Amino acid sequence: MKLPVIKHLTQFIEENDEDFLIETIETLESLTEVSSLKDEELDVIGELLSNMYGAIEVNKMIKEGTPKKEALNTFMSRVLGSIDK
Repeated sequence: MKLPVIKHLTQFIEENDEDFLIETIETLESLTEVSSLKDEELDVIGELLSNMYGAIEVNKMIKEGTPKKEALNTFMSRVLGSIDK
């Protein structure tokens, strides 16, 4: 996951609608079922998906009243904490 990408996607959600990201996620998840995809291509799709899911989580925190910067930092701290374990 990359914080600048999640930040950009969060901004996209604010300017447009979360539904765009949800539909993109559904499309990318469907693409992962293509048997001819190479591992590298699946890795890219996986990275995109994780960033999109991250942006949706950050957006959820913002909707609950958490300031954007704090929501981003809290989310990334959670991610890094789960990696360290």
